[in-house]
Amino acid sequence: MKVLQTIIVKQVLTEESKERIHQKYHARKLQLQKECDQLRFELKKLEKSRKFSPETLKKHFEQEIKVHKEKIKLLDFQIEQLHILPLGSEIKETELQGVVEVSVGDQWDEFLSGKTIIVKDGIVAEIRER
Repeated sequence: MKVLQTIIVKQVLTEESKERIHQKYHARKLQLQKECDQLRFELKKLEKSRKFSPETLKKHFEQEIKVHKEKIKLLDFQIEQLHILPLGSEIKETELQGVVEVSVGDQWDEFLSGKTIIVKDGIVAEIRER
């Protein structure tokens, strides 16, 4: 029988991967800042149209901007933590769903423990049983 299993993918921190992750975080942060600016622009534009209640409009846009700012704070924290982590550290990158064969006689506890894929500089370095 085939079943789905969650597989954790971890990245080994090297100079190259650290820089790549930093660039990814920085790009996402810039994107969120642009989206905040766009939201402020849209708010002003809609306020001038007077089609919507100013209080409701402002409340909605401020909530969206607040969510974006929280995401920016989280990215700042992640960037800070990335600088602190020593090379060789493993950081969780993502989770995937994989199809695994289960047969009569298999050890159920081993199946439940799942698998972890370790990636180093874009190459699968190891596949572990958790």
